[in-house]
Amino acid sequence: MTSDIIIIGAGPGGYETAVEAAREGLTVTVVERDALGGTCLNRGCIPTKALLRSAEVLDIVGQAEEFGIKTNDISVDYARAAERKDAIVNQLRDGVTSLLSAPGINVVKGEAEIVSAREVIVDGAVYTAEKAIIIATGSCPASLPIDGADLAVNSDHLLTMTSLPSSAVIIGGGVIGMEFAGILNSFGTEVTVVEYCPEILPPFDRDIAKRLRTALSRRGVTIIVSAAVKSIAATADGHREVTYERKGKSLSVEAEMVVMAVGRRPVVPKGAENAGVAIERGRIVVSDDMSTSVPGIYAIGDVNGRCMLAHAATAQGRVALASILGHECAINLNVVPSAVFTCPETAMVGLTEEAAIQAGLDIAVGRSMFRANGKALALGETDGLVKIIVNKADRRIVGCHIIGPHASDIITEVALAIAANLTADDLADAIHSHPTLSEVIPAALAALR
Repeated sequence: MTSDIIIIGAGPGGYETAVEAAREGLTVTVVERDALGGTCLNRGCIPTKALLRSAEVLDIVGQAEEFGIKTNDISVDYARAAERKDAIVNQLRDGVTSLLSAPGINVVKGEAEIVSAREVIVDGAVYTAEKAIIIATGSCPASLPIDGADLAVNSDHLLTMTSLPSSAVIIGGGVIGMEFAGILNSFGTEVTVVEYCPEILPPFDRDIAKRLRTALSRRGVTIIVSAAVKSIAATADGHREVTYERKGKSLSVEAEMVVMAVGRRPVVPKGAENAGVAIERGRIVVSDDMSTSVPGIYAIGDVNGRCMLAHAATAQGRVALASILGHECAINLNVVPSAVFTCPETAMVGLTEEAAIQAGLDIAVGRSMFRANGKALALGETDGLVKIIVNKADRRIVGCHIIGPHASDIITEVALAIAANLTADDLADAIHSHPTLSEVIPAALAALR
């Protein structure tokens, strides 16, 4: 079968690019070996956010007396939360199926093997691309090369469970580790997080990460930083013992379950390297237009390792498609907001304060506390702050870091400002509705006038 484009992988990058290509009048073959929607929909973003919302409901019920509200003893059964999660995933997957049923799109179930810059084999059948092949095969959970690593479960396994352990050790204090720490903690699991770096969420601003660590510690999550995990072993009672080294000492912690949350690694399709696609450290090397070392083959999303976020994959797909069509593309792939859906949420875009200083910028930092925001007070969610980093030379915003309610939503405003090259004054002068959480942004900028 021949089509204009072959897309390998139907995650956010793959399926949204397919839909956009079809709208441009191209014929598209989408090859997917697993469920439509990719990791994000089936084993990542969506199921975890569904569980986090159930966890938030538990927290709200737990806070009822603080609000002067009398309630019966209400609890949320995790099995029911898991059912709700599955229902949401199924509904959205049906939506993706509907999108990919558009004219011009052919979905092929199976594992693709790249034969050349224009040919792919799936279960013995040959598929030809007249214009390009786009690799969008995503990533899978990574694991530490330590003794007993097979005794740990990963995020994929955790999301299939309908009941939770009484205790868990999470190896890794990154985005995945911290989100699961929050979920498990809210449902009553005793959680210990062991992180190699000096602070959790290594890419995030240190002030924000420290505040999150403090907030989670208050909720009962034990967080151990600067700790190198050495091994996992089974105990006589069927539990797991994690041995780690910290400050020159060998220590250990025991729990019913160990969760390996040390990031993700790209999934490179069969035949890619033999076809000449350059790979470094397990990632497909791409240029700024997402083209690989082989003309006519592109790679988007987690598989190229540039930015392992679903919305980044979608944006990269638009960049690749523009290149294939010979169109100009104004998307700035350097401005990608990211968020961690913990309680409270954290979010960032652009440079951290430390990175800005290392880059030689003369900066000013504006701060605003959520406890001074009327909407946050009304919500009873006053823990958090906003940091906005401004280059003094031209008043441009170079970074923003938030911990607090709906940080993941608020950050988009600043991301737009950075992408549009607005100044701090432009953003501060924009009228924000009252009372809203977004007012923390002009409040943070007010001190920089």
